[in-house]
Amino acid sequence: MASTVLTPADLVILAVLAEGARHGYDLNAELERRDVSDWVSVSRPQVYYSLRKLADRGLLAPVVSEGSGGPERQAYAVTETGRSELALALGREDWATARPHQPFVTWLAMAAHTDEASRKRVIEARLAFVEGTIERERHTLETFAAQPGPMVQEASLMIELTIGQLEYERGWLQRVRALLIPKKAK
Repeated sequence: MASTVLTPADLVILAVLAEGARHGYDLNAELERRDVSDWVSVSRPQVYYSLRKLADRGLLAPVVSEGSGGPERQAYAVTETGRSELALALGREDWATARPHQPFVTWLAMAAHTDEASRKRVIEARLAFVEGTIERERHTLETFAAQPGPMVQEASLMIELTIGQLEYERGWLQRVRALLIPKKAK
């Protein structure tokens, strides 16, 4: 079984289920609680698709639970094969070397082709987004760090990095604004 066919969403689901068996509804709630959408795209339908895919590959096994109410209430646990595949996939070097595409940077590469008002609007919107996200992440760090459970240390490190990157971007955006928006347009 080649781990390369496992998507980031599949791996997130395997990682959460490695902590303990869950059904799809509970898994979705846990992903929302952890703000997983901040760092990976996992939709509600994707959870159920991945559960089926991972179970079909033998990486998950159904767990008998009382009151099972259909497929969205079928609990799954990670198999030994699933744990091995997860460890193998998480050992790949591309986790450290891939560069994600950032929509604002793509926009900036083409910004010379728009008018001053549009440039101002987009730059100000990005600044407002960054400011709001910094505040939200600071709040998340405060509340999350006080919670018990697995991966709290790793999550806190992720949030600290995110805050640092956003604070740097805020300063950089102020420079972008100063260079790309003439004083009369401010």
